[in-house]
Amino acid sequence: MPRPADPVRLGLDLGTQSARAVAVDAAGRLLAAASRPLHSSRTGERHEQDPEEWWHALAAACREALADIDPARLTALALDGTSGTILLAGADGTPLTPGLMYDDGRAAAQAVRVNEAGAAVWEELGYRTMQPSWALPKSVWLLEHSAAATAPGTRLLHQVDLVTWRLAGRQVASDASHALKTGYHLIEERWPEKELAALGVPGSLLPEVVRPGTVLGTVCAAAARATGIPEGVEIVAGMTDGCAAQIGAGALAPGAWNSVLGTTLVLKGVSPRLVRDPGGLVYCHRGPGDTWLPGAASSSGAGALTREFPGADLTELTERAARYGRSATGAAHDPVAYPLAGSGGERFPFRAPDARPFVLGDPADETEYFHAHLLGTACLERLCFDYLDHLGAPVDGPLTLTGGGTRNAYWNQLRADVLGRTVTLPEHAEGALGMAVLAATADGTPLTEAAAAMVRVRAELRPDPARTARFRPAYLAFVDALNHRGLLAPDVAEHAVRKAQQ
Repeated sequence: MPRPADPVRLGLDLGTQSARAVAVDAAGRLLAAASRPLHSSRTGERHEQDPEEWWHALAAACREALADIDPARLTALALDGTSGTILLAGADGTPLTPGLMYDDGRAAAQAVRVNEAGAAVWEELGYRTMQPSWALPKSVWLLEHSAAATAPGTRLLHQVDLVTWRLAGRQVASDASHALKTGYHLIEERWPEKELAALGVPGSLLPEVVRPGTVLGTVCAAAARATGIPEGVEIVAGMTDGCAAQIGAGALAPGAWNSVLGTTLVLKGVSPRLVRDPGGLVYCHRGPGDTWLPGAASSSGAGALTREFPGADLTELTERAARYGRSATGAAHDPVAYPLAGSGGERFPFRAPDARPFVLGDPADETEYFHAHLLGTACLERLCFDYLDHLGAPVDGPLTLTGGGTRNAYWNQLRADVLGRTVTLPEHAEGALGMAVLAATADGTPLTEAAAAMVRVRAELRPDPARTARFRPAYLAFVDALNHRGLLAPDVAEHAVRKAQQ
C-alpha cells in the first residue's frame, strides 16, 4: 500500500494515572491528543490495576484523538507502558490476574531467590541485582500464589503485551525494553532458560521478544471497531515509559541525556557500550542500532517541595527565591538542602534505605529555605552526572530537561548554572510523543532521523559562569556532607570534588 505524502503516527502511553493517545505529523506537530483516567488499588506494599481498564481506557482515548484525523494518513503506532508491570493471561489473551504494577513490592522473598539463581547473568548485564518490584520476582510470586499459573496455555504478559495482543487480534512479540526486568538477556538476546527454570518459570510461559522498533503486525478489524484506528495500521514494538520519554525529548545521540524532574529525578542517556555499575544503581536498556540506554532514578526531587511547603503558593515563593538567587550573598555558600522526596530512603546516586533529608547552612527565612531545596535538587542532579562519569558513561553530549519541574523557569536556569552546561527544553516532551517518533521508523527511517524531524525545541538555556562559580561551594559542601554521613562512597565523592575543581 503506498505511503501518504503527509503521514500521521499514533503514540500510545499507559501511565500510572492515565492512558493517553497522541496523533503527530511528520514535522512533530501535535494534531490531536486525548486521555482517560486509570484507577489503582493500593494496599501496603501492593499496587494493582485492572488490565481490562488499560484496554478500554486506551481505546476510548484513541477514538477521541482520531475523531478528526483522515484515516488514510495514519500509517503506524507504538505503545509504551510502566516498567515491570505484569500479569498472567489465558491462551486467548484474557487476563487471569490483576496487573502487578511497576512499584508493587510484595515479592521481596522471591527477589532473594531470583538474585541467587541469576547472579552471574545479572552481573553480566550490569545491574547486578533485581529489586522486589522488578517483573521477574513478581512473576515468581504469581506462579507461587495464583491458581491461574497452572491453567493450560497460561501466558506471562507485560502491560503493553495485552494491548498489542488486542490490537493485532493475536499474540505478538514483546519488546526487549519491557522484557529487561523479566530477566531477558539483552546481550545474547534470549531468555536465560537455565536460570528461569531454576526459579520454576517455564519457557512456555514467556513471550517471544524482539527489539523496539520492530513491526509486530497490523491492527485487526475488531480492534479497529473498538479504537477507531484504521484496520491495517502497523503496530511497532515500543519501549518502557522512561525510554519513551527519552525518545520524545530527542536524547538519542551518544553522550546525550534526558533529565526528568518530577516528584523524583530520573536520568536516561545514550552510550555506545553497555554501562556496568558495581553499585547496581544504573542499568541499561538496549537502544536503537548498537547503542545502549543507561538510566537510573533517584528518590529525591520536586516531591520535597510538596513535603516541606504544603499548601504554599509555589509561584510566589519562586519569584522571591529568584530575587534571592540573583542577589549577592556574603555567606561561605548558599544554604542547600538534600531534597529527599519520601521516607523510603535513597536509590541514586547512592543506595541508602535510611537516608533522611537535611539542610546545610542557615536559611534566614522561608524564601531562603525554599531556594535551598531548588539548589539542592540541582546539586543532586550534578552529583548524579558525576556518578555516571565515574562509571565511565559518556555524559558530555546534549542535555534536555523534561518533567513537571520544567514549568519553573528559574529552576531551569538554576540547574543549568549549577551543572555548568547548556540545556534544552523540548516543546512536547512525553512518552506518547516518543512512541509516535518510534512508530515513524516502521518505514525504515532511522530513529535519530525521525527524532530530528519530529522533536521540536521550546528553549535553550546557557549557564552563567559567574553563577556557576557562586554555587560551586554549595555543591562541594553538599558532596562533603553526604560523604561524612556515610551515604556517598568516598571514591565517588573524590571524583565529584575533582570534577568541580577543574
